[in-house]
Amino acid sequence: MHGISATGYRHLRDDKPCQDAWRHREVPGGLVLAVADGAGSAERSGEGARVAVELAMDAFAPVAAPWRPGDDPRERRELLTEAFREVRAEFLTWCAGPAAPFATTLTVVVAAEGWLGQVSIGDGLVLVRGEGRAPDERPPGGGDTASPPGPASYHLLPQTHTGSEYANETVFLGSPTALGQLRVDCVRDPMIDGVLLSTDGLTHALLRRSPAGPPLPHDAFLGHLFERLGRDGYDHDEEDRRLAEFLASDQISRVTGDDKTLLWAIRHDDH
Repeated sequence: MHGISATGYRHLRDDKPCQDAWRHREVPGGLVLAVADGAGSAERSGEGARVAVELAMDAFAPVAAPWRPGDDPRERRELLTEAFREVRAEFLTWCAGPAAPFATTLTVVVAAEGWLGQVSIGDGLVLVRGEGRAPDERPPGGGDTASPPGPASYHLLPQTHTGSEYANETVFLGSPTALGQLRVDCVRDPMIDGVLLSTDGLTHALLRRSPAGPPLPHDAFLGHLFERLGRDGYDHDEEDRRLAEFLASDQISRVTGDDKTLLWAIRHDDH
């Protein structure tokens, strides 16, 4: 696992701190990962983002349990939804008044043996790496045996729909409409071996426009990230320095002035 946040040049110019936050936690049998993006127009949104990811660790940890025979995806989605309700209720209590000054998005991934869950409010991104097949794609004939997997492929999980007439309007954790705009997914695919969460400041680096339909992942960029995280001799401090330089580079600053956060994890087979 690796996570990093970088302050956008607009905040550097205005002498403001980064308003993104991230956290991850290993629990018996699984992982919880969360990123949050404080609204630039909200005076205390950085605090809100930090509190949101902290609350997510405790609320979602019990959900990160391996898939059992007979489990129902609908029940898992309800557990994810209930965990979000808990986070939101505790967040509103912490605000001790109007939530607008602490406005933040929140994207949470729960990963455990046999499944992956996504809960997202706002404009965060979740991408998964599969061993040559898209999520939920099964071998021909529905059997358990398939031909050897091809090169790794990357897939964007569905994003939150705001339901607003304004394309750039973001729904936040404390918004009155948050529960109605929540995106909850339960993905069952044993071929998934990596997941990446990001705030929207890196949308242009992670995704590319397609001629028709939704945006597609930048496979080369994602492949490079996952390859470095999974290589022998991985050095956390070295990667932190390298990523910090990249996120502050002209290459990234030309396309976004926002704060930027990456949090990703890969599965290592022990056999």
